[in-house]
Amino acid sequence: MTDTDRFQRAIALFDAANAEDPNQDQGQPKELLYAQRMTEMLGRFAPAAPEAVRLAVRAQHIQRWKVPRSSYPMTKEGYYAWRTGLYKFHAETAGELMQQAGYDEAMIERVKAAVGKRGIKVNPETQLLEDVTDLVFIEYYMLGFAGQHGDYSEEKWLDIIRKTWKKMSDDAHAFALSGKLKLPEPLVPLITKAVTGA
Repeated sequence: MTDTDRFQRAIALFDAANAEDPNQDQGQPKELLYAQRMTEMLGRFAPAAPEAVRLAVRAQHIQRWKVPRSSYPMTKEGYYAWRTGLYKFHAETAGELMQQAGYDEAMIERVKAAVGKRGIKVNPETQLLEDVTDLVFIEYYMLGFAGQHGDYSEEKWLDIIRKTWKKMSDDAHAFALSGKLKLPEPLVPLITKAVTGA
């Protein structure tokens, strides 16, 4: 099996797993569409990304619906425990599918480290995955999130945007403000205020 065949097989397995999502977004399984958006964003932001990152972005939310938020206590601590549990679940699921696709342990571990969010700010592959995650959130999901939280104050929104911004690299900041990212129009004044302190 060639490297290309193995990569395509892993992507096909990831996509088949996400195609089982019962939740729909624009007439497609929600997590399959999300995975495709992640790949597309990586192609725009870092077209020369290593194979481990190209695999990781596709598996970032793999079968997320299987670990619902309601399976953890509805507290702040419960939320963080859910997020940590998800990272582990996504990493393990991606690793199992990569094994089926014929990947060796070293590559599987690299992808699991990135998907499991290990070493943000020190592991460049984890940081690149985080950058793509945040760019996809800003372009495709931030406006919808705002619509679900109409009760949030401006201060709360500035805090959310700043926390997202803080997780991103300088390269991702530059990309977001370069005009290459489609910012959600109604939120542009708030985003500008949050990141420039204006």
